[in-house]
Amino acid sequence: MTQLQSGFSTRAVHGGEARPNPYRAVTTPIVQTSTYTFESTADVRAFKEAQQSGAPQRRGEYGRYGNPTQWAAEDKIAALEGAEEALLFSSGMNAVTTALLALLSPGDHLIVTQDLYRKTRQFCNTLLQRMGIATSYVPVGDIAALEAALRPQTRLLFTELPTNPYLRVVDLERIADLVHARGARLFVDSTFATPYNLRPLEHGADLVVHSATKYLGGHNDLLAGVLVGPSSLIGPLREVQGMLGGVVDPGCAYLLLRGLKTLGLRMERHNENGLRVARFLEGQPAVAHVWYPGLPSHPDHAIATRLLRGFGGVVSFEVRGGMEGAAALIDALRVPLIGPSLGGVESLVEQPALMSHYELDPVERAAIGVTDGLVRYALGIEDADDLIADLEQALAKVLVGS
Repeated sequence: MTQLQSGFSTRAVHGGEARPNPYRAVTTPIVQTSTYTFESTADVRAFKEAQQSGAPQRRGEYGRYGNPTQWAAEDKIAALEGAEEALLFSSGMNAVTTALLALLSPGDHLIVTQDLYRKTRQFCNTLLQRMGIATSYVPVGDIAALEAALRPQTRLLFTELPTNPYLRVVDLERIADLVHARGARLFVDSTFATPYNLRPLEHGADLVVHSATKYLGGHNDLLAGVLVGPSSLIGPLREVQGMLGGVVDPGCAYLLLRGLKTLGLRMERHNENGLRVARFLEGQPAVAHVWYPGLPSHPDHAIATRLLRGFGGVVSFEVRGGMEGAAALIDALRVPLIGPSLGGVESLVEQPALMSHYELDPVERAAIGVTDGLVRYALGIEDADDLIADLEQALAKVLVGS
């Protein structure tokens, strides 16, 4: 599609799509092949010479190096992020780990904000440590701690925005200035925000990652990750992906393309549901605290209001009664399904102490801020009135049992 100044949903529907598509199909076809052929040895030579010249290649050779359905999804995401290029992976974690492995070397130093997805923390503390890459953790929002953590060897600051599970929002422009002044890069996991609510590259980020499994896909039916940024970064990362092999299959890329077309519409409902449910929960006697950046009580509300178009569909809250109180509430809910993940049309709810952090003892969980009574509610696109009525009846049962 010819580049034009268009709204988010126009880009979500048409961005990255060829005109006309092969066979004049409305939707981008699934190119289900692992291998691509050449007409002659001269054709092979021309392809290889073009590769060596560094010219952009949109012709297949082998499935690990790219696929037309994948490229269309990448182009659509790049258009939504306002980026030069995007690169799809088999999962969000594969995108994160590939980027960290490619951008860091033995002796380098990485800074990570503390409120962080557990598997990312585990990767930093095990594999990166074994490779001689040091990691420092700084509290979200503590600029003095960030400045103190910076070293001559610091190459990268990695942060989520909003973070998981407490939805903290860093002052993106301020930390970008600090990091860049020391010659380091800023890497942002924007899964919870999505390009609809935030485009981190416009606020100083050098590289952005999404778990496309979540809001971008939006239907709890695919696994994928994506890195987004300038071609000067994405190009070398594409080479590393070709070695490590964490590619997305064309069927998954097709599902992602389909999900992306409704991202704007879905995010409007996720944002609406998140804010309404958070406001409802904040006034409930069985709820000790609510974390949602759209609430004035959230520590980063002012920054979130400045940076974000909307506050997303995840609400975290502390239920009185600890482990038993949170479990009783979850078991009493009728609308959401119990499970990990977020960002799909179906609401999902989990108790991190029993789900994502179960293998940690209570002392370890407390050290990283995961309490026994914490509930993470990933609101889908159901009617907010139904979600609130369901919470009301469940909370009433918790109060009766306490």
